[in-house]
Amino acid sequence: MSSEQQEQVDQEPHGARRTQLAHTAESGWRRFWNRGGWWKALLVIAVYYGLYQLAGWLIGLAFGGLIDKHDFFANGLSTFIAVGAPIVVGSILLIVFALSLGWLKELFGPQPIRGSWWMWIGVVVVVLFNVLRFVSADYPGWDAGAVVAVLISGLFIGFAEEVLTRGFAVNLLRRGGYGERSVMLLSSLLFAAMHSGNIFSGQSPLAVGFTVVYTFAFGLVMYTALRVTGNLIWPILLHASTDPSLFLLTGGVDATGGSLHPGPLAGVAGLGNIVVMIVALIPLIFVRGRVDREAAYGLTPPPVKLSAEK
Repeated sequence: MSSEQQEQVDQEPHGARRTQLAHTAESGWRRFWNRGGWWKALLVIAVYYGLYQLAGWLIGLAFGGLIDKHDFFANGLSTFIAVGAPIVVGSILLIVFALSLGWLKELFGPQPIRGSWWMWIGVVVVVLFNVLRFVSADYPGWDAGAVVAVLISGLFIGFAEEVLTRGFAVNLLRRGGYGERSVMLLSSLLFAAMHSGNIFSGQSPLAVGFTVVYTFAFGLVMYTALRVTGNLIWPILLHASTDPSLFLLTGGVDATGGSLHPGPLAGVAGLGNIVVMIVALIPLIFVRGRVDREAAYGLTPPPVKLSAEK
């Protein structure tokens, strides 16, 4: 630092000097991501999805013989290798990425903007239908090891998908200066787009289309859970109980097991996805606000992105 620069720094307030020195010490890698932006959120989703698919392919090459090709959920080992192992790899990659940015504590820390009371509606609906599905599942029709593997896999699914979308994507969008309605919509669209890749696994276009619509709605509800609980751990746990409850009730991924005999509440539990899509209309109407980038992240305010946002 030249003497002229040093003199300028010495004349600045102590807080501003500390911020300037911190920015100077940042690596180019961290500087790139710390500024945020929608296309960086898209980049993270796309790279993660590619690496997740690659992990699944490599695991299939190495351990594919242990997977029951007729029914992934036939036993615990088959279930974990087909469903759980790739998402475990994805979870590890996300942790490494967060550590490289110094964001791990930030992602799991208190949210910079809290939610309103009505956001509890989505949380209650998700919990209610998850419980109904769990109590309605035909456990005698399942292999015990497969049930354990489904629950473990579900925990990693909830972790990876929420850290990716309600964690990294939301953080990058907020750092990019977007208002909370845009943050909610864009992060949920990215979450839904990630599931459109199911078309390559042999699912029908109709099933994939419904999945995309549902996951967009579910993303909106998980965003409200993030806001109203104030911490990413709660959407993770909600998500981690949602997928296993669906698997155990229906007998598969986006399928219904014909050999299963669920309990008397199964009909009501089966309405959960529809109810979530209806409840998701509420945040579309009421979500407002914007995170102060300077207060939350030490970033200077950007130009206004959307004139309609407050």
